[in-house]
Amino acid sequence: MTQWYVKDLSKLTNVSVQTLHHYDRIGLLKPSVRLPNGYRLYSENDLLKLQQIIALKFFGFELSQIKKILAAEVEVVDHFILQSELLEEKANKLLQASKTLKKAISDCGHSKSIPWKMIIKLIEDYRMSEQIKDSWVTKVLNQEELKDYAIFSQELKTRFTIKEKEAYEKAWAELVRELNANLDKDPASEVGINIGKRCMTWVNAVYSKKHVSLRQAIWEKGFMQGHGADEHGLSAKSVTWLDKAIHASYQAQIYSILNKVGKVPQEEVLKLWEELLVDMCGDEQTLKNELVSEIIQDDHTSQLAKNWLKQWLKK
Repeated sequence: MTQWYVKDLSKLTNVSVQTLHHYDRIGLLKPSVRLPNGYRLYSENDLLKLQQIIALKFFGFELSQIKKILAAEVEVVDHFILQSELLEEKANKLLQASKTLKKAISDCGHSKSIPWKMIIKLIEDYRMSEQIKDSWVTKVLNQEELKDYAIFSQELKTRFTIKEKEAYEKAWAELVRELNANLDKDPASEVGINIGKRCMTWVNAVYSKKHVSLRQAIWEKGFMQGHGADEHGLSAKSVTWLDKAIHASYQAQIYSILNKVGKVPQEEVLKLWEELLVDMCGDEQTLKNELVSEIIQDDHTSQLAKNWLKQWLKK
């Protein structure tokens, strides 16, 4: 069986003598034989173990992790899966940094003047997105949505006073308790419509009309797909029920207003309509237009209301 002194093993593997000594001290790789004169002799099994250490270090594992893996104290496959996800995350960060640098180079043009303000702004946006701790959010939102989420999260820290925050949290807890107590009822019933409306009043107060697109993305990509709802006291069943209740609530409000067309002054109808659209779509004109187009196609919409909505789209 072949054996190697530490210097020979170092040359064979390109691992420094100092590193091999360190591995010995921490118990990661102890030589199979230690001669009376203190010299270390490494066996073929030691070489195999060192190669495993080199491979695991290449994949970004810490020495403490490597020690546990080699000691079979963890499920290796599970550990590899987690590390793979970590490496992918790091790769995405490097890719984003590369894109930021390329954009800076592009904006320089032929002037060769470095746009430092723009670079600083890009870095700030990038760092803000990196501060997002909700792992499910990073998995379901795209890059633009993540930037918006990071901005939204920062704003929340200063938007409300401590008392206001406590009041909002209390109101949400009470709303969730009421919701869960009525899951056996039709979400389109009076009770469901009331809960749906109160829920959106609460949500809009938190997100504001500035972050309506983000609000919708979190609901549709997150809560409705089983991500993050439990953090807010909502089960999959309650999310489905609430989604229907919110839809029923908005439907009731939409047709309550449209039924006034031709019966009350147009200015009054327009005021109520604009307020509802802001509540549903914020300042997103595209979302407003899409919603109105859908309502025009709805068989429940009267011809008088359809004509009024078509005029609204032209304005």
